[in-house]
Amino acid sequence: MSHLDALGMAEEVRGRRVTARDLVAATLERIRARDGELNCFTAVVAEGALREAEAVDADIGAGKVVGPLAGVPFAVKNLFDVAGLTTLAGSRINAERPRAARDATVVARLRGAGAVLVGALNMDEYAFGFTTENTHYGPTHNPHDPGRVAGGSSGGSGAAVGAGLVPFALGSDTNGSIRVPAALCGIFGLKPTYGRLSRAGTALFGISFDHVGPLATSARDLAVTYDVMQGPDAADPVCAGRNVEPCLPRLADGTGGLRLAVADGHFAAGGEPEVFAAVERVAKALGATRRVTVPEAHRARAAAMIITASEGASLHRDDLKRRPMDFDPLTRDRFLAGAFVPGALYVQAQRFRAWYRERVREIFRSVDVLLTPTTPCPAPKIGQETMTLAGVTVQTRPNLGLYTQPLSFIGLPVISVPVADAGPLPLGVQLVAAPWNEAALFRVAAALEREGVVAARIAG
Repeated sequence: MSHLDALGMAEEVRGRRVTARDLVAATLERIRARDGELNCFTAVVAEGALREAEAVDADIGAGKVVGPLAGVPFAVKNLFDVAGLTTLAGSRINAERPRAARDATVVARLRGAGAVLVGALNMDEYAFGFTTENTHYGPTHNPHDPGRVAGGSSGGSGAAVGAGLVPFALGSDTNGSIRVPAALCGIFGLKPTYGRLSRAGTALFGISFDHVGPLATSARDLAVTYDVMQGPDAADPVCAGRNVEPCLPRLADGTGGLRLAVADGHFAAGGEPEVFAAVERVAKALGATRRVTVPEAHRARAAAMIITASEGASLHRDDLKRRPMDFDPLTRDRFLAGAFVPGALYVQAQRFRAWYRERVREIFRSVDVLLTPTTPCPAPKIGQETMTLAGVTVQTRPNLGLYTQPLSFIGLPVISVPVADAGPLPLGVQLVAAPWNEAALFRVAAALEREGVVAARIAG
């Protein structure tokens, strides 16, 4: 069953060609066999998962209507609350906190649709990183080359899906933390519009940047999980007024009528040649010949760093004072730098943010979907401190977000799609739309998948 995507698994379970229990048991066996090498999971809830699966089987046997994800195993980044587990958020400090009393809203909604939770996944400490080289819980390894990073901060999520351990997982994205691991692990990843999905019950990093979303093996799995998680939630004021706008029914609509363009300028510089070749391949398949420049994207990235570091530091101020040595040294130093950002600089970055939002909004008056690279290179090696991009030696970790940060900065919806046969290691291309226009992204992703231009690369 591991070759099927989530919807395919659910169809088999509903048709009683396989039991949910057997499906989950096979998933747990794959995790036991492979996670020692990959280090995706920080907790596996085997007994609870088998009980949940048996409950799905009982409902089917009783003739009850079950959800669209009936019996499908999934896992979540360990910053989502899961009833009965401690929400680590990748930290040593959080390990001392009480277990969560209830599920995060989006976890509860997935379970309500019949999905079966099998565990929690590794991440960068407090989501502040792009590689999931966690000092406390060890690095997560890329399933396509265990000597390389899985990306971050949702690296456990990307690697678990890319290795075929689960068909989908949840991650969070502040500056690229869903899209970077999706690209480096060869799968699909969605960062929805800021405020689209509830963050209630999650450990936040940058409160004005944080998004949650799925990583999956197919466009339709990305869509169905996204649809299930949608809806207003009074527990998250940012999400409180959001209505459900299903995208799964839109996958067959095709790209007709959509105005497509390729981003140049910042998004066409600073990366390795194969990254831009992947974008051109996608553009050619879509007939996208127009080029547009996103103004001041490099400054948007700099402003994003200032704001997220400052907001993150404010959330951890007490622990930074009392327990600085219990942080990952790199995380601690970045938070300390954020704590000393002058108020005037933070305000200036926010003013630029408002200006930049308006300039990008002007682009989307004549463009529906914009194409950019996801990362400037394939997955670097674990422990690789620097890399050479376009002839310049740069720090590895922050520069994996070169093309993702300017889009997170103003909360745009983005899907990273895995380009088929991009090279020895996976590469992703970002599909970007105006706020609340996720449907256009799903139409394009599904069309590219049907044509074989994009496809998940599963290291089974």
